[in-house]
Amino acid sequence: MNQPPPKTKLLDFKAIAPAEGVLRAEAFCANMAARRSVRDFSDRPVPRAIIEAAIRTAGSAPSGANLQPWHFAAVGKADTQLRRRLRQAAEEEEREFYTKRATPQWLAALAPLGTDSDKPFLEIAPWLIAVFMQPHGISADGSPIKHYYASESVGIATGFLIVALHQAGLAVLTHTPSPMGFLNALLGRPAHERAFVLLVAGYPAPAARVPDIARQPLDVIASFR
Repeated sequence: MNQPPPKTKLLDFKAIAPAEGVLRAEAFCANMAARRSVRDFSDRPVPRAIIEAAIRTAGSAPSGANLQPWHFAAVGKADTQLRRRLRQAAEEEEREFYTKRATPQWLAALAPLGTDSDKPFLEIAPWLIAVFMQPHGISADGSPIKHYYASESVGIATGFLIVALHQAGLAVLTHTPSPMGFLNALLGRPAHERAFVLLVAGYPAPAARVPDIARQPLDVIASFR
């Protein structure tokens, strides 16, 4: 019979009075409500320490069976050739999408955002973070190890990462060229990993503008019983 694993003390959990909890929740909500996807980035440097801390935050996310089925490949500005190749590959896929693969309905949904196949931010922004999902791991003998709820786990970790970057004062764009197999090739990731999203992170350009869109109110997105 399998013995249950040993347990450790719940670390650093501090009870908060309900009234204080409400204040904190409202303040956090207001902060996150100011978050917007940005496509006009400054080339102002961002310390690597911010990116490292944000990725550690992402790595603390819950995951199926605690198998942590993710890898975060961060690319700074030093390797300009790699940045250029990433942009070229992404734009090639995006041109295919906009001219051949996207349905009229999809293009109509994107129209208010003003997006197109030109992605200069992939070279301008100080950091790109490619998030990879691992549907399975590899054991020491080379056999596969199934990862449970991998996509859900990586989605939660990506949310943690976006929040951590926003809390550090950075703008973030979620970029999903499809397909994204070029990221494995250019970033040297193994075949058993699948690119999940490419995050663009940095400070917004001084003249950055964003689409004038609104979020749905609470009574539309939630129900309480």
